[in-house]
Amino acid sequence: MLITSHFDSGNIEVVDLKDPSNVRLRIKKDHKSDFFQWFHFRVSGARDLDCRFVIENAADAAYADGWDDYQVCASYDRENWFRVATDYKDGELVWAIEPEQDSLYFAYFAPYSMERHADLIADVAASPLVRTSVLGHTLDGQDMDLVEVGHGAEGRKKIWLIGRQHPGETMAEWWMEGAFDFLLDDDNPVARALLDKAHFHIVPNMNPDGSKRGHLRTNATGINLNREWKDATMKRSPEVYLVRKKMQETGVDFHLDAHGDEDLPYNFVAGFEGVPSVTKKQLDLLDRYQSLLCGLSPDFQREHGYPVDAPGTSDLRKSADYVAETFGCLAMTLEMPFKDNADLPDAEWGWSPERCRYLAHACLTALAQMVDEL
Repeated sequence: MLITSHFDSGNIEVVDLKDPSNVRLRIKKDHKSDFFQWFHFRVSGARDLDCRFVIENAADAAYADGWDDYQVCASYDRENWFRVATDYKDGELVWAIEPEQDSLYFAYFAPYSMERHADLIADVAASPLVRTSVLGHTLDGQDMDLVEVGHGAEGRKKIWLIGRQHPGETMAEWWMEGAFDFLLDDDNPVARALLDKAHFHIVPNMNPDGSKRGHLRTNATGINLNREWKDATMKRSPEVYLVRKKMQETGVDFHLDAHGDEDLPYNFVAGFEGVPSVTKKQLDLLDRYQSLLCGLSPDFQREHGYPVDAPGTSDLRKSADYVAETFGCLAMTLEMPFKDNADLPDAEWGWSPERCRYLAHACLTALAQMVDEL
């Protein structure tokens, strides 16, 4: 049996592989950072073996509480990611399986490789509604892709969607696939009506370097991009600097930043209630958007989420707070679970790429129902 992770988004360190029934592993830290939790690796030569995998340093992960009730993702074909019964005890993450094939992949969540990202950009670029551009480059020299969708920005609301500031939160880019599916469907009357009133600026992956390196939360030099929006620089955080510069050129009427939450088994929105210049209109729009989304998707709820910031206490280093304060618009962070949606569980698949896509459809339908109010 062999374990490898030297591929796009791979992350694992093998401690002991002598006994398939007691494979000992450790997750590697993000480069120049203490953050870690993302793992992604391949097991080969394991068909019909009674395998038991142990991640020894799970208790030291960035969000160790997130291991409770978590189930590992596995796939034979790298397309369909099912869940494997998993235990977190004595500081270790443990699961067992008898592989049906010679090769099997495990990951913290269904991976979204930079190769798939390249395919996504090439695929959507074929639509006459789409224009693609490169805003600049990351510290590792990768492209920062921007996708514009619509009939032109003049006279239309400026909608910004970004995702995967934290690269291990791959559900964000699966959500982006759903957003493109919705917007570029010629037979979707809601999308057609929305695009008559809105022009979209979409950054499907804010952190290409962290994505390729197999990081949980940071870019190539260990920087958490969602703490860079107030003072981004090309030296530390070119990803944010370039996107922020483009936003200043276009303006923003609506902003959604797609993320994943390690601990909470729910989909929810984190708002901007504590920004210094918050207005009643902004708060009313945030309330209306969430109410619409609750009515459109059983996968969304408002009961569970982060505590609301007290007035004047928001952290303007975060994208939603920075954008809401700078542009006076409706801005939010959408959080999706690594686990399952506890309100609508699926024992085999958990929260999955497919459900991320459907949630994107609901998010854009909610936007369509209130775009005139922005």
